[in-house]
Amino acid sequence: MNDPDTLPDEVREKLAELDLELSEGDITKKGYDKKRDALLAPFKSLRAANALHAEQSSASPNSRSNRRNQRRVTQDDDRYHSEIRVEAVHQALAEYSDGRKLGPQPVKPHRRNGTSVSRSSSAQKSKRSNHSGRRMLSDSSSEDEDSVNGGTLGRKDSTLTRPPQTAPRTASLVSNKNKKETLASTSDAAAAPPPPISRNTAERRAAAASGGGTRKERAVEDMLRLVQENRDRHDQQQKDYGEYVQARIRPKAPGGEVIRVARQDYRNSKIIVTDGDAIRISPHREEIETTIEETTSLHNGHDDEAVYVNTTIGGAARPPSPNEGQDYQNAVLPLKQAKVSSKIQNVVNALQRPRSKPLQDYYNDDDAELEAMAKIRDPDAPRPEGTIMNPVRGEAAHSNTNNTMPRSLDSAFHRFGTTAAKNIAAMVLDQSAKPSTQLTYGKLHSRAGKVAYMLLTKTVQVNKDGSKNVMCKPGDRVALIYPNTQPLHFLAAFYGCLQAGVIPVPVEMPSSKREAGIAQLGFLLGNCGVKVALTSESCYKGLPKKVNTSSTFSAPSGSNSLTGTSSEIVDFRGWPRLWWAVTEHMSKPSRDWTAPPRLADETIAYIEYTTGNDGTVKGCCVTRQAVFAHCRALTTAMEYKEDETMVCVVDFKREVGLWHAILASIFNGMKVIFVPYSLMKMNPATWMHMVSKYQATTALVKSRDLHWALLATRDHKDISLASLRTLLVADGANPWSLSSCDAFAAAFTPSPYSLRPDAMCPCAGSSETGTISIRRRGNAQLGSQSGRGILSMSALSHCVVRVDTENSLTSLTLQDAGQIVAGAVVVVTAIDGSNRLCQADEIGEICVSANSTAQLYWALDGQTHHTFKVEPVGEYGKLIGAVRYVRSGLIGFMGPDGMVFVVARRQSLLAVSGRYHSADDIIATVLAVEPMKFVYRGRICVFSTSVLRDERIVIVAEQKPNCSEEEAFDWITRVLRAIDTIHQVGIYCCALVPANHLPKTPLGGVHVSETKQRFENGDLHPSTLLMCPHNCVLNLPKPRERQADVGPAAMFVGNIVQGVRIAVAKGRNIDDEPSLPLLECLRSRAQSSPDHRILTLVTSKNAEQDTATCSTLLKRAERIAGLLTDRARLSRGDHVALIFPPSIDLVAAFFGCLSAGLVPVCIKPPVASDLNTTLGPIRMMVDMSKAVAILAPQNVSKLLKSKEAAHSIDSNAWPMILDLEDAPSSWRRKNNNNCDTTTSGSSGAASKEEICYLDFSINSSGQLQGSSMSEASAITVCKSIKVSSELYPSRHVVVCAPPYSGISLVLWCLSSVYSGHHTTLIPPMEVEQQPSLFLTTLSNLKVRDAFTTYSTINTCVTQLATSVENLRERGCNLSMLRSCVAIAEERPRIALMSSFCKLFAPLALNNRAISTSFSSRVNAAICMQGASGPEPSTVYVDARALRNDRISLVGKGAPHSVALIESGKLLPGVKIAIANPETRGQCADSHLGEIWVASIHNASPLNRLASVTGFGDEGTMNTDVYNARLTTGDTKTRWARTGYLGFLRQTQSITEHGELHDAVFVVGALNESLVLRGMRYHPFDVESTVSKAHRFVGNSAVFTWNHLVVIAAECTGSESDALDLVPAITSAVLEEHHLIVGVVVVVDPGSIRHGPGGEKLRSTIRSLFLEEKLNPIYVAYHM
Repeated sequence: MNDPDTLPDEVREKLAELDLELSEGDITKKGYDKKRDALLAPFKSLRAANALHAEQSSASPNSRSNRRNQRRVTQDDDRYHSEIRVEAVHQALAEYSDGRKLGPQPVKPHRRNGTSVSRSSSAQKSKRSNHSGRRMLSDSSSEDEDSVNGGTLGRKDSTLTRPPQTAPRTASLVSNKNKKETLASTSDAAAAPPPPISRNTAERRAAAASGGGTRKERAVEDMLRLVQENRDRHDQQQKDYGEYVQARIRPKAPGGEVIRVARQDYRNSKIIVTDGDAIRISPHREEIETTIEETTSLHNGHDDEAVYVNTTIGGAARPPSPNEGQDYQNAVLPLKQAKVSSKIQNVVNALQRPRSKPLQDYYNDDDAELEAMAKIRDPDAPRPEGTIMNPVRGEAAHSNTNNTMPRSLDSAFHRFGTTAAKNIAAMVLDQSAKPSTQLTYGKLHSRAGKVAYMLLTKTVQVNKDGSKNVMCKPGDRVALIYPNTQPLHFLAAFYGCLQAGVIPVPVEMPSSKREAGIAQLGFLLGNCGVKVALTSESCYKGLPKKVNTSSTFSAPSGSNSLTGTSSEIVDFRGWPRLWWAVTEHMSKPSRDWTAPPRLADETIAYIEYTTGNDGTVKGCCVTRQAVFAHCRALTTAMEYKEDETMVCVVDFKREVGLWHAILASIFNGMKVIFVPYSLMKMNPATWMHMVSKYQATTALVKSRDLHWALLATRDHKDISLASLRTLLVADGANPWSLSSCDAFAAAFTPSPYSLRPDAMCPCAGSSETGTISIRRRGNAQLGSQSGRGILSMSALSHCVVRVDTENSLTSLTLQDAGQIVAGAVVVVTAIDGSNRLCQADEIGEICVSANSTAQLYWALDGQTHHTFKVEPVGEYGKLIGAVRYVRSGLIGFMGPDGMVFVVARRQSLLAVSGRYHSADDIIATVLAVEPMKFVYRGRICVFSTSVLRDERIVIVAEQKPNCSEEEAFDWITRVLRAIDTIHQVGIYCCALVPANHLPKTPLGGVHVSETKQRFENGDLHPSTLLMCPHNCVLNLPKPRERQADVGPAAMFVGNIVQGVRIAVAKGRNIDDEPSLPLLECLRSRAQSSPDHRILTLVTSKNAEQDTATCSTLLKRAERIAGLLTDRARLSRGDHVALIFPPSIDLVAAFFGCLSAGLVPVCIKPPVASDLNTTLGPIRMMVDMSKAVAILAPQNVSKLLKSKEAAHSIDSNAWPMILDLEDAPSSWRRKNNNNCDTTTSGSSGAASKEEICYLDFSINSSGQLQGSSMSEASAITVCKSIKVSSELYPSRHVVVCAPPYSGISLVLWCLSSVYSGHHTTLIPPMEVEQQPSLFLTTLSNLKVRDAFTTYSTINTCVTQLATSVENLRERGCNLSMLRSCVAIAEERPRIALMSSFCKLFAPLALNNRAISTSFSSRVNAAICMQGASGPEPSTVYVDARALRNDRISLVGKGAPHSVALIESGKLLPGVKIAIANPETRGQCADSHLGEIWVASIHNASPLNRLASVTGFGDEGTMNTDVYNARLTTGDTKTRWARTGYLGFLRQTQSITEHGELHDAVFVVGALNESLVLRGMRYHPFDVESTVSKAHRFVGNSAVFTWNHLVVIAAECTGSESDALDLVPAITSAVLEEHHLIVGVVVVVDPGSIRHGPGGEKLRSTIRSLFLEEKLNPIYVAYHM
């Protein structure tokens, strides 16, 4: 090998990159060797010495800065590295790339400012959407050249983990070989065996296992074999006794062989009779004996037999006495054929036939079903087969100790502080790895006394009057807040608190106000009643502070040690107010002061904090007796002696660091060298140098420290570990610490390091239990010293221990965590949290009973009882004894010779669909996915979130800055495939966040609970995201199965028989007196009251922009009529398109057309800034209406003729365009003096049968719909509105609605002329520019009635929410407003109406003022809340029933309830019925159906335009929509179908005529509803859920695309918040509606388009999305 200095620069750079990849685990050793040999091949002719020197120099980083940088990357998760797992991942990914395994092919997301989405072909889209559950071939995974080739690793079949019934169970527990052979012989297609492990890995394993390795790896196997032998022996005994019982009961039945099987208790279960198979089920614990006839069958021709089961608890069944009567509970009696008549037999058969379920059971979609489906266990899953375990005891307490041990920790502290005052107790290293300060036992004793004196004698002000009290009293709690670089200060403060009798509460020092988990620490301090905090001077100066600006006295405040009566307050969120005291430069105790007497052993010594699964911090209270017992147990296990040296690298404030370096070291008079964590990151080999220099016998490290030490090869000089008797691995219970331990032992055992082969000492424990187990040496009584096991991860996920083969790529290798400490008793309870004892081959939570455990959680009685007072239950539900145990939070099982095996911590356990997965295992798989150039290794977080009554796994990692989005997405895809193959579990979401974005713990790790909270709250801000709800959500309710259709006649008759009211209602009758045509009404009013103002136009700039009296309106109309007839020479009956903005000119043009005998068509003008979008609908309306001319104001006509418009619509394609400015100054119809008002030919007025105007609109589905209104219909609708709203010439109303179709057109153009009232017109665009215009107009004019749209109401709510007080000060008063009708063709927006009333209640707005209306294209005015009538009623219906087209009324606040408000009172002359849209049968009251309407003012179809494309066949249109007939009920009436689903309900309100009020409730449009999974979902409900999913969700639209649910949502926050909306929306819709969202489109505010009345144009949004014109911020395609 060559000297690097002699190599070219490019080769050296490549070698450095290769070394960095190897150190980070991005490449295996095999691949590293191949690439390195290829680089050095041209230079092999150089000398071997240079080659060796190059090899040594390339093994370490090139510089200290590079080493520091790479360690910063790999700081926390290298303990999860395993080459076996890397090879497993490579093999799994190779199967996808080679096509041997089919998997989902995710669609890459689309980001607006990034790489556009590479969409597949339409055929692939259709295939993927139509077969969403089907796996597709993947082409995005790549194969590394050093991955294992030539083999397949298919998904492990579930039967592999269950031992076959024909094979010996001992063999099935130990090895998978028999399973595979049995499976291969019985299955149709034998699966290929997994590929053999690579030779290098096998050699490494063999080398690591040498020297007693066979005994280690067979420890678990021997334990399982012993368990199975006991089980087989027990089964044989039960079988022998069963034969005896059966022989005494009855002789052998003819024609069959009796088989007796030991059974479990099934007294609450159904008796299962099978055909030929033995029944074997074992969920209960109470054993019984059952006799089963093998040939028993319910369907064969043999003699039938009844099976009876008897239960005997507490022992074997007693044989029946021959003198006793026949025992029918223990006998299997043959059933003789009964001689009965055929009629009786038919009755019996009918009774035995399964009864049909009630109707409501078909729609049982509640949470109980979801929970049950989530917890369904695989019947082929392995089950534990061992016997119930017995408590395992450690060695006798103090069996190996002499009588020289101190009697207590206090006596030890006093003895060493006085008799060995000059001995060094502790020292700490500075940043240069040199001892900076040291503390002798004498100084420690002196400083502790000063701390105790200060705490008990210093007084502080507690009241405003200046009175003072002592700072602390014995029994008070004191917080110890010290950084990790000041262990000596902590040591003095800790023992000072013990000497003073106060209770120290060590907590981490927050580095900033925004540190994760800081509020939880504040909760702990507040819960413990802490009022004093001890810290150092440098630490206090670094804490964030704020000035106390409160004028009132508040104690405690500030610090009384640094600045006296300072007004500064330490500012931490959620922390209580504390007195901060510095433990430096304290005064000596006075001579007359004596320390308080020693407290009783039962008192609390200190409180150690621990963190729960949800991030909550709890305080574990440890008594003085427990401290003493713990110190003695550690001394016994570790063989601590006085004057020995200990090196501590771990945190000294809790767990292993506190137990050994603070307590046990002082208890034994040892010397402790503290190595700060910050120093370890710069020089990882520091602790080894300290061991060599001071001849330390014990070192407290973590597996990450071992890994870092291996990387720092340049710092291995002059290291000797021969003095190290015990290398205590604090996280040795973690299964993934094994690789670091083995690698460290293999590297430092040989000379010159001379590490003892048995020095590695893993341990297990928790804050609640203290130390549970420690691996010990040289004790013959403890049997085997260490043990290992290669276990199946699939079996572990089912809580079962099964030994796997060594070459299995889905196995998990465990090492023991040592033997149980002296004086402790250990049991393993069920993993589900119950007190049931586990079986010998079942994993569960380890519980300990010992004098060294904590006693309780401070002030948390409920959790204390669950954790510290466990009473294990053995067989038959009986307690195993009076001893109470403490839960450790460790999941594992007991091995032979008292060895403890830990597989996971409860905090990292993920319970998904009845299986349990360890987050550490999943992290190891994630880290094994190569290449690792995309994320930081130490910044990966795995947790579970609850969605749809089950836990879902979420993976979050920090993305490197140089990683592109496409590379990150490909990496996520490979991660999902690897986890699916190895763990057989789906991932709900995989997200990547920017660097340094995940919350950190004080020691630099990822704060999991804070990350989970950010994800659930939508504050994670990911940069790349992929969700897979289709793959992991498996507990969806069953799709609705539609039953056989019941005929409409049967339903109708059935409702009548039941006495149910048929759903039909009508408004009050309207008089039949003849009315003048609309044009004649205007002429009549112009003659009778020419100066009566009927119209006023209000804008934001002018309160009276334009006005019109009866006479001026007629003159303006006649001028326009002259333009149309004389100049344009249009014929009577021609159609004219009126393209006007909302104005009085539109009204004049409308009546001008009527005066000229023409048919007007009102069309909204185009928007100059968006001609491409707005000109298309205009042209379509013009073409479909067959308009021969266009009349428009000057600005609109110029816009239509402009060059900009010509780019979209050819200017020559338009019909004749007439300018309003070209109208003559005056015009009078010829022969007007001789006109007859009863004829239409001379007056210009149309007859009642002729068309008055055409009504065109675009519905929310994006369809252009049109209808014609005759003169009679127009007159009748005006009359109906006049009667309902009591409109008279003296009345004044306000209209703010687009005047182009429906009831808005009637109110804007016709109603004032017909009724003669004064109408103030407000264009909706003016309200958007000045939101207060609508409210101020209502206040200034003091009107009683107003008509507006939901769009205007929404503008007022959103824009004026902060201006209500300003409006009130300006004199805005809405007390006169009696009725404000919201015009809409949709379900009433009850939430918006309620918000409007509550928001403007300070303006004296009546909460009943806002009402609703309902209209459709077939009838312009169906319902409207009139001036007089009952209050609108509100009902609450079950959303689940609504999905199944049923109405189920529930109470307010009921779960899954949807609030519906009635759509107003039926207008006079209107009759409606509820009909089934499919059968057209009439429905009953409170039944959901389509709303049909019959009225004089119903619209008519476009008969003359039926041949135009888009309107379909004329006969079909007339029959299906405008001239429909019911098949049951009122079959003679001609109805018009509105296309909206709703129902009628007769309320208890009384109308003005003394009748019960019939309320009409509109649910939604029929053509917009989404039929998914056999159920009908209304977009309004889904969009309501989406709007509440996240605080930055604005408007949203829901539609389907290729059977996928697509949600387009506006992001009201910044673009960095866009991706937070995706998981929030997906989870909310899944929880509320049980729908899996396929695509989430995040768009800018204003992208969700609305119609003129505020309705959402969902079809338009869908078209823009498919045409890629929506310009989204982000598009997420879910797997």
